[in-house]
Amino acid sequence: MCLTDKELTQNPSHFEETDEIVTHRDMGWDDYRELIRGMRFFDPHIHMVSRTTDDYEAMRDAGIVGLIEPAFWVGQPRTGLSTFKDYYSSLVGWERFRSSQFGIKHYCTIGLNSREANNEPLAEQVMEILPLYLYKEGVVGVGEIGFDDQTAAEEKYYRLQLELAKKAKLPVQIHTPHRDKKKGTERSMAIALEHGLDPSWVIVDHNNEETVKSVLDQGFWAAFTIYPFTKMGNERMVKVVEHYGPNQIMVNSAADWGISDPLAIPKTAALMKMRGIPDETIRLVTYQNAIDAFAKSGQIDVSDFENGLNVDQSEKFNGNTILRGGQQPRVAKDSLVIR
Repeated sequence: MCLTDKELTQNPSHFEETDEIVTHRDMGWDDYRELIRGMRFFDPHIHMVSRTTDDYEAMRDAGIVGLIEPAFWVGQPRTGLSTFKDYYSSLVGWERFRSSQFGIKHYCTIGLNSREANNEPLAEQVMEILPLYLYKEGVVGVGEIGFDDQTAAEEKYYRLQLELAKKAKLPVQIHTPHRDKKKGTERSMAIALEHGLDPSWVIVDHNNEETVKSVLDQGFWAAFTIYPFTKMGNERMVKVVEHYGPNQIMVNSAADWGISDPLAIPKTAALMKMRGIPDETIRLVTYQNAIDAFAKSGQIDVSDFENGLNVDQSEKFNGNTILRGGQQPRVAKDSLVIR
């Protein structure tokens, strides 16, 4: 049964307790593999620099064929410009290569995250180098940018990066704050509109029941992070899709260095199947919508990955390989297991 708007807006936000059963963490592979067999998924927000090769293998086995890795805060403050350079270079270089070695097409968004925008002397330097990366192959947007503590500095660099996105003709991936989420989300959208951005070029992320209606009503893309214990659990995600349908909605895992699940999307898709949501609706919110939103960058061609990448683990990046001593390279299209 669908929830009313009032019931949806009363559901818990990021830091509030919830009685929801965290189904997607409790589900094992055998619980959902048959439900999603033959389905393809695209994760538009996942931080693979923080994940392992086991995650890549599990993701590909679960049907994830493509992903977008947004630039983000790595858990502790960066102290110099060179650390940003190295990080951005890894997103367009090594991590892109590493993903391909497990049969997954890798894209990224580049930006100065809201948390580090508060270090203004360093932020000014970062803004100078961002254009060097925004035009690289595989960069499909400016992100993730927006608000954290909703400070004046965060707003300043958010506005500057919106202008960079307009100049580069790239979509924008907005990080909405965990505290005062509704206020921050409305503020983020209002500023984007003030700068003349077409809402269809803006992906508003980390939504919940309190923000989704306004995001959709104003024509923005509404992305939902399926995160254990916080943000948006997959039971709640199912109810959102039941209520609003699939238009302008996408699901992501945002898996990173914290407790998170890189298989959140296929597990949520399985739960949607269990709840009787049509396959086409599931396909839109777990695959096609994200592709359509970020394809405005001109960088995404589904023919590159929809049938899987040709894996050749004998390839190297700057002389480096994912293999270790005694491991033989896998040269195949479907099987990703190193033997």
